[in-house]
Amino acid sequence: MDYHPLGTLDYITKTALRKLQWEKFSATLEHVYHNVPWYKNRMQEKGVRLEDIRGMEDLRKLPFITKTDLRDTYPTGLFAAKQEKIVRLHASSGTTGKPIVCAYTQEDIEIWQETVLRALLAFGLHSGDILQNSYGYGLFTGGLGLHYGAEALGLTVIPVSGGNSERQILFLRDFGVTAISCTPSYFVHLLEIAEQMKVDFKKLPLKVGIFGAEPWTEGMRQVIQNGAGIKAYDIYGLTEISGPGVGAECEYQNGTHIFEDHFYPEIVDPDTLEPVPDGREGELVFTTLDKRGMPLLRYRTRDITRLFEEECPCGRTIRRMEKISHRSDDMFIIRGVNVFPSQIESALLAVEGSLPHYQIILTREHGLDNVEVQVEIDPNLIGDTIREMEQLQNSIHKRIETTIGIRVKVALLEPNRIPRSEGKAKRVIDKRTI
Repeated sequence: MDYHPLGTLDYITKTALRKLQWEKFSATLEHVYHNVPWYKNRMQEKGVRLEDIRGMEDLRKLPFITKTDLRDTYPTGLFAAKQEKIVRLHASSGTTGKPIVCAYTQEDIEIWQETVLRALLAFGLHSGDILQNSYGYGLFTGGLGLHYGAEALGLTVIPVSGGNSERQILFLRDFGVTAISCTPSYFVHLLEIAEQMKVDFKKLPLKVGIFGAEPWTEGMRQVIQNGAGIKAYDIYGLTEISGPGVGAECEYQNGTHIFEDHFYPEIVDPDTLEPVPDGREGELVFTTLDKRGMPLLRYRTRDITRLFEEECPCGRTIRRMEKISHRSDDMFIIRGVNVFPSQIESALLAVEGSLPHYQIILTREHGLDNVEVQVEIDPNLIGDTIREMEQLQNSIHKRIETTIGIRVKVALLEPNRIPRSEGKAKRVIDKRTI
């Protein structure tokens, strides 16, 4: 067990947890009903009264809220606190439509700080560690979210933010950094820059990588861990709920522990929207139990996962969810087949010689949809014969076809042909509507 006072909350008994969840939620529901007309109207439309909700099992009676609802109520339609109580606003990094805005009271900020601190404890970090925070600072929640939780734990924080990759490597080397936080795709880019600068990651004090903000596969984890000699951990969060710190992996890396004393998870069938039992895959839905600035009840995340039934060997009693590798809104349909970018990533990384840099190009010709996967290959293979290149291309073809059930075009690229991102990687280029 972690001997930080806040760390002990991860080991709360099931009985105490259920009691705490209901106490928090019943107060939040009352708060929302009387302070957010949108919620009150939705409940009345569904014929739900406050007295109908007598326990957490009645949560399923409440209406869902979606990202579209958040945009429709922009800018302040879901705020539940008076303006003088709102101390911070964050917004999503979306580039289309109205932004998704989230409001925080001081109490909300303190809860966020607490959950990030507990995540860092789960990663094995303690006072004296040095965190290089390479998430973007600003409206994006990643930078400030990690920053305050790390400082609360006693870590030294280098707020380097994103970009300027050579400086990132310089700081990692010269300041004895023991942990870094960024998107997994950007860290893979840093591995490339370090190689160009003749810096060996495996000789640095760096021991922990904290990665989130985009789906990433177990194959990508192995690329990172083998390339840098570190432990690569997943931290889960989303702007609408809190930011990073909604959940985090532990040293066993076998699922994301959800800090469910603050964020209540449900898994629902994406088609029927009915709750499914632990162990069944479906869409993740969250209810904030004690947020005051902008509580969300039954928010549909679009993330596809499942909750584990069995306890984790680490001893934490808060539930785990399966590592999220795809979202329902990331899916594209080709010739009637549902395809997720994470499936293609898994296939690519299973073929020796391909690099974790790829893009999926969708086009339409004569009414038919086509897929081209562009992937960079190991520079040591560039001088190989045409026959060897064809063999590699065929291997990738077969692996992808086996994984997703359809054939795609594969283009092998020299290193550094795919654009690098300082934040979330853009994996899919859909030219069908251009």
